[in-house]
Amino acid sequence: MGETFIPLADLRYAADVPRIPETALPPGGLLADRLGRPLRDLRISVTDRCNFRCSYCMPKEVFDKAYRFLPHSSLLSFEEITRAARLFVAHGVSKLRLTGGEPLLRKNLEVLIEQLAALRTPEGEALDITLTTNGSLLERKAAALRAAGLRRVTVSLDALDDSIFRRMNDVDFPVADVLRGIDAALRVGLAPIKINMVVKRGTNDHEIVPLARHVRDTYGPGVILRFIEYMDVGATNGWCMDEVLPSAEVVRRLADVFPLQPIEPNASGETAARWRYLDGGGEIGVISSVTQAFCRDCNRARLSTEGKLFLCLFASRGHDLRTLLRGAYSDEQIAAAIGLIWGEREDHYSELRGAGTAAAGSGERRVEMHYIGG
Repeated sequence: MGETFIPLADLRYAADVPRIPETALPPGGLLADRLGRPLRDLRISVTDRCNFRCSYCMPKEVFDKAYRFLPHSSLLSFEEITRAARLFVAHGVSKLRLTGGEPLLRKNLEVLIEQLAALRTPEGEALDITLTTNGSLLERKAAALRAAGLRRVTVSLDALDDSIFRRMNDVDFPVADVLRGIDAALRVGLAPIKINMVVKRGTNDHEIVPLARHVRDTYGPGVILRFIEYMDVGATNGWCMDEVLPSAEVVRRLADVFPLQPIEPNASGETAARWRYLDGGGEIGVISSVTQAFCRDCNRARLSTEGKLFLCLFASRGHDLRTLLRGAYSDEQIAAAIGLIWGEREDHYSELRGAGTAAAGSGERRVEMHYIGG
């Protein structure tokens, strides 16, 4: 007898209500988890909806017209998001990334950006606020985003060839509209822009060099192209290792055309290995979470659309911060709970996968990328 399929929206995702210590002190700055990793980066999903149906994230056969997304009442409000972000910043977070789904589908997102842009680190410094988007609405919204305080954007672009791009987004969306969105973002000063290409062997890997050439010739050093190995996030994208093109092969293909030289990371915990063109034409990055796990430097936490805190992109369980944010709990209590959660963190799934020792699973479905962003 076959397994009964349970719609993802009915499953939700398991989450524990965080424990609050008896003595809840104000956040005292830096945190470290059980592997000594600090907390520096908070990725905030503002919607679980997207207008694309990319096979590696939201395949159409699962996320069809019958799929039930979260009701608006379940989403964290902008005020709840800002309160949570303020507590994370007090614990050492200096970078906020808005994700989705497609974050530009969230109505009045500029209001949230204004609220987040007003936050300051304990040292009084402005935060690094950025956003990851598929670019479909960027041309229309770039100016308002920049005026609200957004500093940078990352745009997902999996192919330059229009037929391949339409096939990969699976909603027949033209690549020209995304390119116009990038142009608009550059005009208003959302720079440097990063372009992310998820590489699937046999699907779009022949687009590596053409896209790199386009970015070099059109934008120069102001736009950084990054290549991401196809990852086994969630349980719906049909991932198999045969479709993973190792980043080392990506670099080899590019170096055959444009000589490259490795360069140092900008900061500790950076996910992309950096390479620069020897002729000064800018740089590229490769994100190798399958073949060269970087778990040991991971300093990122992820807050889902409905307020569940996940400590790993490949997690099955989260921590229900929404219950605390909507309950009669003080900032000190919630901050103390966050401190406990991070202090107990020991996630390193990609390392275990690479060593062949990743657990088969506890029966809980791994969280889907559209729910917590990348």
